[in-house]
Parts: sequence; structure tokens; C-alpha cells
Amino acid sequence: MNDLPEFPRLRAGLAAAADAADQRFVYLFDQLRLGGRPVRLSRQEFGWARLFNGERSLRDIQTEATLLSGGLLVALQEIKELVARLDVSFFLDSPRLQEYLVGPDREPACIGCYPPEPELMRRQLRKLFTAPGGPGMPGSPGCRIASEGRLRAALLPHVDYTRGGITYGWGFHELIERSDAELFIVIGTSHYSAHRFTITRKNFKSPLGAVPTDQAFIDKLVVHYGDGLFDDPLAHLPEHSIELEVVLLQFLYEGKRPFRIVPIVVGPFNDCVEGKTDPTAQADIRRMIATLRKAEEETTASVCYIISGDLAHLGPKFGDADPVGEPLLERSQKRDEALLERAAAADATGYFQLVAEEGDSRRICGLPPTFTVLEAAQPRRGRLLHHSRYVHPQGFESVSFASMAFDA
Repeated sequence: MNDLPEFPRLRAGLAAAADAADQRFVYLFDQLRLGGRPVRLSRQEFGWARLFNGERSLRDIQTEATLLSGGLLVALQEIKELVARLDVSFFLDSPRLQEYLVGPDREPACIGCYPPEPELMRRQLRKLFTAPGGPGMPGSPGCRIASEGRLRAALLPHVDYTRGGITYGWGFHELIERSDAELFIVIGTSHYSAHRFTITRKNFKSPLGAVPTDQAFIDKLVVHYGDGLFDDPLAHLPEHSIELEVVLLQFLYEGKRPFRIVPIVVGPFNDCVEGKTDPTAQADIRRMIATLRKAEEETTASVCYIISGDLAHLGPKFGDADPVGEPLLERSQKRDEALLERAAAADATGYFQLVAEEGDSRRICGLPPTFTVLEAAQPRRGRLLHHSRYVHPQGFESVSFASMAFDA
């Protein structure tokens, strides 16, 4: 324990909940899912942990913990053991956490959405293509033949695979059949960070291995954009909007050809929606669009963009007062169709205006990545491949999503 931090600090993103089965204990858990399972603490240990503010030394904490116990001496070793337990789970802002953050690889965060065993994982992903209504595996006899021409970009869901189902299959089928890209710029919704644009240099690991990020392309982005792209080192670690797309690319290209990725997550456009101002009026958004165009002009690699974004999020789970019912679903379906028409016309401004007119009341999480890609990639047109939704049996939530192919 010689390498324990002398001034321990709990990091951001943690929460606590009482043990429902035994009120003598508290679970400290990680909302960013960096450290795996929650840590079970006694009420006394939880009181000690709350003293970990980065300003108190281990000895200071021992003194205050002793006072909290009514003067009963708390051994320094007990404090050290608690610090070690929390540090091993990445619950402390410590050298161990910083070493992990600057490491070359991002560990998978979505195990559970797919199995950790490679063969079981392949079996699950294959069903996204072969289930009833699916397009079939790319390249297989009898599968749907994709349109001619090169794919410039694809809109894909990032809802979990079970709910996204064949909508994933239709989008990725088109992507594999029509793209010869060596580099996929994957631009997804940022669910864990309010920063506008965040890039990671980490390679993405899964049960199928690791996918390399394109360091040279990221260097170009940094040169043209400037500071700010790495300000939130935690943003990518729990994020599913990039991982779920990369895992499917791995599965489909396994044993066929290598590829590289550039992972970018995009934070909310709330300021644009509230002011009903075109996002390109914001300097950072305008700068990112120009940066992506310039970086692509300077690379010799063939590039395809992936938009990782869902559509409407309705119901009490997302803050609505009432359960989801048919009248609301019908209205939302029509609004989705209008949005997808604007996307198919490659009309980023029209897409944004429809969301802004609603005040984003349906929580279109795909707005930031869709707008960014349509402006940066400038496709000629899009074509809807599949549109679906998940509805909770009791109306607690509904999420809609689509896949769309954009022509170069």
C-alpha cells in the first residue's frame, strides 16, 4: 500500500445507495462504469469515504474518523485499506486512475449488451441480419443486393442490440456492401459529457480484439481545430454510442480486411435549440465541420462517416409525466418521418429546424451527430433503409431509431 495517495479524493461520477437487504451497508457505484461492480461499504466506512476530498491527509482522515466514532480510535491501517479498495475500482482521482486514462486502450463498457465470449457474441450479432425481416448477411446468397455507388455516410442506431434488432442489420448490410473505406469516422451522441466535441486516441477493445484509432488523422483534427478536444478524458470510457458501432464493424470485417476509426462524441445542441439558431452560428460547431473537411482533404485514405444516433425518447423514463400511449406514438411516428425526409434530402438545416420547432421535446439524441456529419460530409442524398421503435409494455419508455444510407 506504499503507493496509496496521501490525500485521497473521490472522483466525479460516483453515487451511493443503501443496501436494500441490509440497511447497515451502503453501495458506492460508478455512474461512468469505469470500475465494474459497486463497492459495498459499512455505514462507518461510507462516513470515512466522504472525508476523501483531496485536502485531508490520511492522518487527518484518521483523526476525523476517530471523532465520528465518538472518540473510539480508528486505526490508520483501516483508512488505508479503504483507500486501497476504492482505488482498485477507480473510485479515486489518483495516479492509478490517471495511468488508466492515458493508457493506449479503451476497455469494453457494453458487456451485457453483448456476451463476453466471442462465439456467443458472433451468434448474437448474426441475428441482427438473419432474423425475420432482416436483410441477410452481407455477401450471402439470397441477401438483398445493395444499390450501386459509393457510400459516403450511414445513419445507424445506438440503442442496445436487442431493441435495435434488424435496423442495425439493414444499415450495416448497406455499409459493408457499398463502402471500401479504410477509415471510419464514427460520430456519436455524447451521453456522459456536456463538452461539445470530445475525441479519444484510445484503441477500442472488445472480445474480438482491438480496433486501432487513426492517430495521424486525429493529429490533423487537433491542428485544424485547436485546443479542447481532449478536455474530458472520461467522456469515451462509458460511452456506448461509439462502441456498439465499432463492435459490429469488427464482426463484419473479421478475417477480411483491417480498418481504422476516429471516435468523436458530440455533446448537446441545447443552446442552438433554445435560441432556434442554426448550429453553424456557434463557433465551435462551425470550426469542427471545417476541421473534418480539411483533415479529410489531407488524407489519402478512403473515408466513410458513421452517424451513431437515435431518434425520439419518450415516456416517464425520460421525464414525461404520462406513460407512452398510441396517440403519442402516432404523432411521434409522423414527426420522425418528417425528420428522416430532411435527412434523406441531406438538409442539415431543415433537420435542425424541425427539432428546434418542437423545442426538442422528443429528445432527438441523434441531432448533434447527424447535423455534424451532414454538414461535414456533404452527401448528395440519403435513403431510408429501416425505421423502428421500442415501446415498453407498460409505456415507461419508447425509443425510435432508423438506418439510412447516404450517397457520395
